[in-house]
Amino acid sequence: MAEPLLEVRNLSVTFHTARGPVQAVRNVSWQVAPGEVLAILGESGSGKSVSASAVMDLIDCPPGEITSGQIIYRGKDLLTMDADERREINGKRIAMIFQDPLSHLNPVYSVGWQIEEALTTHGTARSQAKAKTLELMEKVGIPNPAASAVKYPHQFSGGQRQRLMIAMALALRPDVLIADEPTTALDVTVQAQILSLLEELQHETGMALLIITHDLGVVAEIADRVVVMNAGEIVEQGTAAEVYANPQHEYTKRLIGAAPGQGEMHENPPKTDPILRLENVSKKYGEFTALGGVNFDLCEGETLAIVGESGSGKSTTARVLLRLEEPSGGRAMYNGRDLFTLSPRELFEMRRDIQMVFQDPTQSLNPRMTVYQIISEAWVIHPEILPKTRWRDRVSELLEQVGLQAEHAHRNPHQFSGGQRQRIAIARALALEPRVIVCDEAVSALDVQVQAQVIDLLDRLKDEFGLSYIFIAHDLPVVRDFADRVIVMQKGEIVEQGPVRQIFENPRETYTQNLLAASLDPDPEVQAQRRAERLARTA
Repeated sequence: MAEPLLEVRNLSVTFHTARGPVQAVRNVSWQVAPGEVLAILGESGSGKSVSASAVMDLIDCPPGEITSGQIIYRGKDLLTMDADERREINGKRIAMIFQDPLSHLNPVYSVGWQIEEALTTHGTARSQAKAKTLELMEKVGIPNPAASAVKYPHQFSGGQRQRLMIAMALALRPDVLIADEPTTALDVTVQAQILSLLEELQHETGMALLIITHDLGVVAEIADRVVVMNAGEIVEQGTAAEVYANPQHEYTKRLIGAAPGQGEMHENPPKTDPILRLENVSKKYGEFTALGGVNFDLCEGETLAIVGESGSGKSTTARVLLRLEEPSGGRAMYNGRDLFTLSPRELFEMRRDIQMVFQDPTQSLNPRMTVYQIISEAWVIHPEILPKTRWRDRVSELLEQVGLQAEHAHRNPHQFSGGQRQRIAIARALALEPRVIVCDEAVSALDVQVQAQVIDLLDRLKDEFGLSYIFIAHDLPVVRDFADRVIVMQKGEIVEQGPVRQIFENPRETYTQNLLAASLDPDPEVQAQRRAERLARTA
């Protein structure tokens, strides 16, 4: 193995909180060599991002404190350097791209100016920086760099924003690139493009690449070695193939066992009468057609998945169905009534029956309300459901049904993990006793074990309450395990639909075939075979 370029030795990080010290990282050691891809794998709270933040000097001290260890870059300990020395290395020699580029790109400056700033801050002349910026934007696949450079972050898609972050990170040709969850919440094809881009740029520059992820598919696709973290400690490490084929630690075994796409597919979709029928539903924004005549049925007790890339129209379909946006044409028949022609009063009553669980519970739960207030708000709006004397007991029942505890009712959303917040959102939806729940990317940003738990919960609740689901997702392995029937959307239209087994094992349309080919498998051997087939098709 080559001499390490970056090495973390016995690193420990403690955060001082109102409830006492929390040791986020304990005696963590790893190293990465030039040209190598090292993945740090683990769930939220495992300490993987904290150790990378320590490398970049991004831990707030206080409340954080690095209590022990060394971070060695080219033979020098970063932790003993002063601020000026560290500034010369951060961004220039060691760069980082973050999970949510919209939060890390300044909304009031053009993207071109922001990439230029990364260059000029480290001594590049402004005239040279402009030319270099356009070159970088072209290299990462941004169309028409000159016109795109004057646009703002909100004018780009999620995948394009991530490409811009990569361009900014690579501006000074760093030796080490740290990528913190760089593909989470991206569509499968965009995810494949970003990983391919990182791999291509790494081969071109010879940099070391450190990937922080909870996705076993990402590890299988790109990593040479993997470090598995749990509760602030490294529990296992080795080559990606060795760790997957022969995991030694119980935690690693649970992670691999929770990876979606390995269970039995649903064989027989429910053959009941449709509870909901969309007929030629369309949505236009000026001259742009977001939906071009969508038709499908949802049967009682069925899980109908809608898949497709960003911009395919799947979320627009959900928003139009729920009248969060008004349709341009078509009908949505529910219990013999057209949802699109209901009066405001009738629509208010109908909302009891069709509820929605959104992708990001942090944004969809009011941070100033307790869990009790969030759930019981449904009965404030619809008092006919439950007398007030029963509210407290029913909140406790709902929390227990979604795998939480009755005493959680008095906490606020920020006191829960992402998976727990999503459970609270599900409990809120169940409070209205709906017949249909629309899940819009409800598990896409969750860790694999939490994702598996939420899917199991949704499956159990479907049987318990006789629910029907419209499950919007870009994570095809999850759809494979959970759905009865699948609709594939592209550019506002349905290009293919059928039972889950037919779509996954015998897709007819080229678009569906490409979507499935871009999906990542947790097994490095399977993924290597898929990569070879993909390269053969494009050769």
